[in-house]
Amino acid sequence: MPDEPTDARTDADGLAIREPPVVLLPLAVLEGQAVAEPLVEYLAPAEVVVLGYHVLPEQTPTEQGGLQFEDRAREAVEDVAETFRNAGGDPETRVAFTHDRQQTIDRVAAEVGATAILLPNPTGAVEEVLVPIRGPIDDDRLADLIATLSTADDARVTLWGLAPEGGAFDPERAVERAAARLRDRGIDPARIATETSVTATPLRDVVERSAEVDVIVMREGAESLVGALLGEDAERVATGAVAPVLVLRDRSVADADANANAGAASPDDRPDADAPE
Repeated sequence: MPDEPTDARTDADGLAIREPPVVLLPLAVLEGQAVAEPLVEYLAPAEVVVLGYHVLPEQTPTEQGGLQFEDRAREAVEDVAETFRNAGGDPETRVAFTHDRQQTIDRVAAEVGATAILLPNPTGAVEEVLVPIRGPIDDDRLADLIATLSTADDARVTLWGLAPEGGAFDPERAVERAAARLRDRGIDPARIATETSVTATPLRDVVERSAEVDVIVMREGAESLVGALLGEDAERVATGAVAPVLVLRDRSVADADANANAGAASPDDRPDADAPE
């Protein structure tokens, strides 16, 4: 991976962003799930896609669900989108009625080329961002995401390498590489902290530390996007964590998802039940 990609561009704050990040925000809008205002302000600099979804009973056709709930769902999604516009953002909105939440989030993430997916939890002003690194990570994609979102002059980013004792993963090298990429993007080195830990319980350690930070950014891992979101590492952290979790999608996984979803939709999640506004 080259240190200085040739397609770099500089944003309004002078940060060299290689790939403007796209953040997918899936919300169960008919269940009242929303996003805290400080988190809206934090995410607004990115290209945000608000996905309002509703999981239907197996016996209810998606077309029927759309007829029954579409107006309410679109109104709720529009309310969320308006909070982003008030914060200076320009979000895309989508509504989906589905029998398979996992599949819908996976498919839409592939369609929009999501860099990261937000698992929302309440938070205050975003001043402390924790990035647990437990294995190889796409340093450039991580740096683009962090540099785009962490624009406050006093926002701190802690790169935390975690490794099992005797494992092959080198956490010190991993955090050094990630820190170098953040500095390349123009982030003040004084705002970047690095540390490493040897632990047999990395997920528990992340959850225990989550009360000290405002946002967690973590790689989805070697498992599928669906697994990462719903029942595996990121979800296990999100359900126990105080802070919201941004799941960074691997570029290779994203490309594979896009290819797998090209031209395909299951009978339970048809395109006509999930249209961008």
